[in-house]
Amino acid sequence: MKSIVYLYPLNFFFCCTSTFAQTDTLPYAKNTVKAVRTKEYSNLVSHSINENLSGPLTSATEENWMDAFMAIELTNYRSPAVDNKIKQAFDSIEKRSTGFQRALLEMAYSNYRGKFVDVAERLMRTTKDPKVFAIAAEHYLAGTTDPKAWDKVVQNFSKRPDKDDQVAPYYGLLTGLITGYSDKKSLAWLINNLKYAVPGQTLLISFQRKNRNYPGIAVVRDRNGSLITTSDNDIFFVPQLARSLSNLPFYLTNGNTPQGIFRMNGFDVSKSMAIGPTANIQLLMPYETSPQYFLNDASVADTIWSEDLYKKLLPEPLKEYLPLYESFFASKAGRTEIIAHGTTVNPRYYINQPYFPLTPTQGCLCTKEIWSDVDGKRTESDQQKLVNALKKAGGANGYCIVIEIDDQQKPVTINEVSPYLK
Repeated sequence: MKSIVYLYPLNFFFCCTSTFAQTDTLPYAKNTVKAVRTKEYSNLVSHSINENLSGPLTSATEENWMDAFMAIELTNYRSPAVDNKIKQAFDSIEKRSTGFQRALLEMAYSNYRGKFVDVAERLMRTTKDPKVFAIAAEHYLAGTTDPKAWDKVVQNFSKRPDKDDQVAPYYGLLTGLITGYSDKKSLAWLINNLKYAVPGQTLLISFQRKNRNYPGIAVVRDRNGSLITTSDNDIFFVPQLARSLSNLPFYLTNGNTPQGIFRMNGFDVSKSMAIGPTANIQLLMPYETSPQYFLNDASVADTIWSEDLYKKLLPEPLKEYLPLYESFFASKAGRTEIIAHGTTVNPRYYINQPYFPLTPTQGCLCTKEIWSDVDGKRTESDQQKLVNALKKAGGANGYCIVIEIDDQQKPVTINEVSPYLK
């Protein structure tokens, strides 16, 4: 998210002007103090979830229920009463607004995987909205055991009147059918080419797993092509999470961080309580800005984006490597405001997750930050380390590349990539 707001439930997350501060020595965030976090959780469960779901579901109360869905995603809260309300919402999903349908399916994709699959399949067949079609198909595919699931998705897609209109969400969905979509000659081939991308520019590379439940790592290259190193002359890196709360695919709103190229656009300090006071790294995807600015080339006269323009930034051997086009198609599909930031979110919401103590976002790149639960002062910050590394490299005016290296079910380590970075 950009620096204005971070779309978490409750006004608690928006009313932040006096919540945190940046002093000359150490930032602090009052919302990380134990008493505040305890009250926050109580408010989320009591008001955002239980109270919002207590009334009948009508067109007038849809927004209340949608707020509850966001709070459930954030906290991973479950109870029999909430489960019954979610079933009630799915029972009437076909007559609800498209915004409600998407919010419910987003929450269910992460929190009710394998549930309500038949409802998602039915909605996929009947909806006229392309984004609802895509997210319903994703929920169906993620939860069904039907070996012919993809055939059913394709059959339904082929009947859609807009199937030939180059609708971006359809491209994102159908990447699942592309044989060899992520195939590469080798990890060495991939990294050896990536490290020479965008010569003369500061470059942040975020190496990730296909399964975003496992954290990746971020490294920094300066404008001269040299990696930033530590005082011990080791390659600098910090763990970085590219998983969203929903864990939806890259092309859907609030989905995981897309692979591909982002334009780094300076540092900023967010007003969002969830992001906190540590400087963040502003990022842009192609459709968020002009081709001229994204390519950092004043000679570019085109004002309309195309794949050929985007391709100019890719090293020759990677121009046909499809995963690197995800940021292009995600932004074409309407995704915006993906940045690289720290966090003040309570990590205990995710204590049983593989990425703990990192915290998921609404699609951004996020680093670990630890805050004192006594006085709210920052005690540990990988985000600050990353900002400092970028400053050492020449600043946050350059590029960021997000790339999945494989599908191992464990966090990425520096030892996996360092042999090919040197």
